[in-house]
Amino acid sequence: MRRPLAIAALQACCLASLTATSTAALAQASMANTHDGSGSKESTLPATTVIAPAPRQARASISGLGDTPGWQAPVQAQTFGQTALRDAGVTRLADLTKLDASTTDAYNPIGYWDSLNVRGFELDKAYNFRREGLPISAETRIALDNKAGIELLKGTSGMQAGVSAPSGLVNFLVKRPDVSLREVTFGLNDRGGWLLATDLSERFGEQRQYGLRVNAAHEALRPTMQAADGRRRLAAVAGDWQLTRDTRLEAEFEHSFQSQPSVPGFSLLGSALPSAKSIDPTINLNNQAWSRPVELQGNTGSLRWTQNWAAGWRSQVSYGEQRLQSTDRGGFPFGCASETNCTSYYADGSFDYYDFHSHGEHRSTRALHATLSGELSTGAIRHGLIFGLLRSNHETQLNTSTYSLVGTGNVSGVFTVGSSNSLDYVSTNRNERSTEISIVDAISHDGPWRAWVGLRHTQLKRDTALTDGSASASLDEGVSTGWAALGYQLAPETQAYVSWGQGIEASVVQNQQYTTYTNAGEVLPVRRSRQLEAGVKSAARGHQWGVSAFQIHRPVAEKIAQDDGLGGTTYAYLNDGEAVHRGLEASWQWRSPSWQTSLAGAVLDTERRGSQRTDLAINGQPAVNVPEHTLKASVAWRLPCFASAWLQTDLVHEGPRAVTADNSVRLSSWTRTDIGLKAATALAGSNVVWRVNVHNVFNLRNWREAPSYAGHVYLMPQAPRSVSATASVAF
Repeated sequence: MRRPLAIAALQACCLASLTATSTAALAQASMANTHDGSGSKESTLPATTVIAPAPRQARASISGLGDTPGWQAPVQAQTFGQTALRDAGVTRLADLTKLDASTTDAYNPIGYWDSLNVRGFELDKAYNFRREGLPISAETRIALDNKAGIELLKGTSGMQAGVSAPSGLVNFLVKRPDVSLREVTFGLNDRGGWLLATDLSERFGEQRQYGLRVNAAHEALRPTMQAADGRRRLAAVAGDWQLTRDTRLEAEFEHSFQSQPSVPGFSLLGSALPSAKSIDPTINLNNQAWSRPVELQGNTGSLRWTQNWAAGWRSQVSYGEQRLQSTDRGGFPFGCASETNCTSYYADGSFDYYDFHSHGEHRSTRALHATLSGELSTGAIRHGLIFGLLRSNHETQLNTSTYSLVGTGNVSGVFTVGSSNSLDYVSTNRNERSTEISIVDAISHDGPWRAWVGLRHTQLKRDTALTDGSASASLDEGVSTGWAALGYQLAPETQAYVSWGQGIEASVVQNQQYTTYTNAGEVLPVRRSRQLEAGVKSAARGHQWGVSAFQIHRPVAEKIAQDDGLGGTTYAYLNDGEAVHRGLEASWQWRSPSWQTSLAGAVLDTERRGSQRTDLAINGQPAVNVPEHTLKASVAWRLPCFASAWLQTDLVHEGPRAVTADNSVRLSSWTRTDIGLKAATALAGSNVVWRVNVHNVFNLRNWREAPSYAGHVYLMPQAPRSVSATASVAF
């Protein structure tokens, strides 16, 4: 019966398409006769656009290699444009995990800011994020409505950022007024959530030298979780002025706000891993009468001056500011103190319950970035030079907050506890200034060989203190990082490469409220990570593919328990061995008139080495919450009966991972399937792009990730099946 039913469905689809097209054409002809009685003026239906899924570009400006083609750049970097993000149903940064094989979750609850692992290391929200190439803090929810795309650079980033975790960089690209566009988007989901967004862009003047783009959005957030409804808004404007052929000024600003309760995860029951099918994945354990939403507000803007000089030289000066204000609050489960165990829940499913609220958190970042790029020749050798100067300042200003044990709860979510008004939990304030000077030289000649050499020097100053004014500490370090690569062109648009690079992280030992370190105030030796990578990349014959192997060594600093000689325990914060991550990545994209395919896979072997810890046997063990292998696949098919409709299937597979540091508990692998349908039609004289996305089609029940947060193991369930739809009307 399946074959006749499939044929009948296909015939019905084609018949419906032909009927709709004929009806629209007749209606348009009728309107033409009504509005133009002479019949001398042509009036036709706007052409329906064939909207193929957008490709994923294998290059990114954040790589710091200028206009080098993706296949020729000796790094692994990608750009996911707005269309690709929309087609995949990406609405937040955490959704990037379905697009890149080396990118996975690193504690992503609903109602909070997003965290990502890349190549097994977590992106540092203070150092590994950029917006228009300028440093920002990611301790907020970053709206995507006014973003033209997201860039991802994988691996050590010491060439592009003075201080950063060796996982890579994420860069947000802002929409600019480079097109004439008037678009309104309406969205709905099966929980009653809705979205209204506008995107207006135009160029003005006799020479179209002025540009202006305005984005606005308002959304009622209705997730699959209970008691987690919220709202968000965005208002953004971007403008430019092409003063002359060689001079351009640009300015942009955005305001964003989100208010939504956070949803804490579940956990181990004692030392046992509960079945994800034994709990309701929609339960919100932050559901007390006194629970309030987390509020995240951001005001961010930038100015940019681009100047073309003689002989092909170009300069660019950018200045940006980000001001974040947040109220972090909620009830959350944490450990079982009566058993001196703060890493999991009690074996019977109960837990200690805490009230946390921190009001008036302020974070600000200011950055000035100047670059000069051009080419010089020394005989037959060409040098593509990029000189850079980056000056940045970051401040974190927090207040003494509430962090109080208020009772006990259980995983059923049915419990009632009181709240607390005590303000006795001190946090850490930070003021950091850095100056970075860099140079990159891309060396080439008429042969198949190319080489790259980069050097960056960073002068870093950091002051920290607790919010009660005590326990201040300072750091003043100057450090240089290098990067080098060699490439060989094997065939047209195909290159093999090998690269080596460094990254740095710096720490000063800071006492905390409940932990006093014996070496407080000590500046630890700079932790210098290093990466070796080799690969092949190609963009020939309609195929875009790449294979790379890498090894990253990252020194680790953490709290170490020590015997005080009197039968007690003291703690020191020390550099403590290293984490070694070895991996293999592969990706392939292929496009034809009727099919679009994107495949990406990764295998990762992680290991902890040289730790002095005596409380856990972690040497030789894998990293927590890092899958051993991943596969991300996307296949889109153009429906034969409707040339402007595409059916897209996204498959996300993540392998087993360690839940505990000693690897005694592990999560099994899982595979999720998402489906999307996109179609373009003409409606009332406007082009409309319809999208329907079904997340978790088969309603998979599993633990999606197992992050450790503040030393506690959490289990985050896979979100249940959900359906959303949008209509983007261009007029």
